[in-house]
Amino acid sequence: MDRGKLFAKLILTLLNLLHGPHPGLCQNLPVDMMHLGNMHSDPHHDDFMPTMMPKFISRGNLYKVTTGDMVTLPCRVQNLGTFVLLWRRGSSVLTAGPLMITRDSRFKLVDTYDLQINGVKTQDAGDYICQIGDQETRDQVHTLEILVPPSVRAVPQNGQVTARKGSTVTLECKASGNPVPSIYWYKKDPLAGATHLSDSSTLILEQVERQHAGVYQCAADNGVREPVSADVQLTVLSPPEITVEKSWVHASEGYDVELACTVHGDTGSEMNWFQNSFLLDPTDRRTMHTLGEQHTMLIRNFQTTDFGNYSCVADNALGRTKKYIEVSGRPGPATFLSPAYTGQLDIYNLTWKIESIPPLDEVRLLYRKLLMNDTYQHPGKWNDVVMVPTTTRSEPNHFIMSFLITGLEKNSVYEAIIQAKNRYGWNEISDIHQFYTRNSEEADDADFIMSSISLAAGCIDWGGYGVRLLLPMAAVLHRQWIITE
Repeated sequence: MDRGKLFAKLILTLLNLLHGPHPGLCQNLPVDMMHLGNMHSDPHHDDFMPTMMPKFISRGNLYKVTTGDMVTLPCRVQNLGTFVLLWRRGSSVLTAGPLMITRDSRFKLVDTYDLQINGVKTQDAGDYICQIGDQETRDQVHTLEILVPPSVRAVPQNGQVTARKGSTVTLECKASGNPVPSIYWYKKDPLAGATHLSDSSTLILEQVERQHAGVYQCAADNGVREPVSADVQLTVLSPPEITVEKSWVHASEGYDVELACTVHGDTGSEMNWFQNSFLLDPTDRRTMHTLGEQHTMLIRNFQTTDFGNYSCVADNALGRTKKYIEVSGRPGPATFLSPAYTGQLDIYNLTWKIESIPPLDEVRLLYRKLLMNDTYQHPGKWNDVVMVPTTTRSEPNHFIMSFLITGLEKNSVYEAIIQAKNRYGWNEISDIHQFYTRNSEEADDADFIMSSISLAAGCIDWGGYGVRLLLPMAAVLHRQWIITE
């Protein structure tokens, strides 16, 4: 018998000696102790045993309780008689009969012999034994498991991690609780919300870039009360990274021009503006402004000497970065507005937009057919069309033009490019625009639509080229028909 049971037996013996109504000690001994001396000498000692032995009517159970809560462990006995109930935990006796043995005020007896524990703590976990002081020394065992809400902390505790661009970063959180919490990593974004990244105590980021910088959150959850979280701020050290809104800016004398550069990452970078490699300082016509990562330079009353190549240069301890912006009076490159599919067998209405503050002096269109089959693609000969540009502007600094290309082959692929000139010179040739003619087996409704557009909008004959240039209204109607179809 272990020490706890021996001690419990001693307590029960003492209590049973004092329990009866008569002063004589022998008269107050329980049956099992009164006859200890003659049990072996009297063959009929069983006749002295009580006819109804005590028995448990409650059952041992597992109780899961959250720290700080209260729990009641039942101990219900039938036919207890003069026997004493005792609560113990290991070798420690907590109660004996109605007496509280433990000095812990959180423990008390309720409903006669149920053991109540208030404000449970993690150290209260274990087996609690309700014992009957009869010769059987029968026990009823309750097991108490303490559930602990999750707690989490970042490593390091200040939640600040700094790494160089291109390195591998390990973000870590330590969590505790019972049951053991699960950990989830998220990347926080004030606009897009949190993005789930991992289900582990560590998050490994390889080849970190500027875009990896930000706030990461590790959340711990074990189903006990609410999940908890900790934030880690990752800073990525790198040479400055610059982006420009426009690498080519159109300008003209007398207008105001604004250039913009965005310096990403290190807010301690030093930013300077240059024109043709010469450092620029503020003047009465030139001002520089900084708002967060955005750096702008405003040039008022633009002059001929202001044309040229500008650069924004950012320096920090890890390096220097430079981005160029060309400021020119030449037209901007043409932007095509026409859909790729013409809906016609042998004609195509090409529409484009060109940025230019001065009027356009000349526009040049080149188009050709692509010879294609399953194994190769070969371009045909360029068709060159020179046009007198329109003077009608769609916006203050933009012209929109349309040109109807005729004599095309059905079910074919073509490509076109545009170049324009103003008093400052020719612009860069546009990107290639591909378009397609219809197959003859398709519906012929397009012929009727295009003839109606031509009658309504009118046409312009461009001399010896034998082609018609529809007005912008016709081009817009044509595009709407194709999209609707």
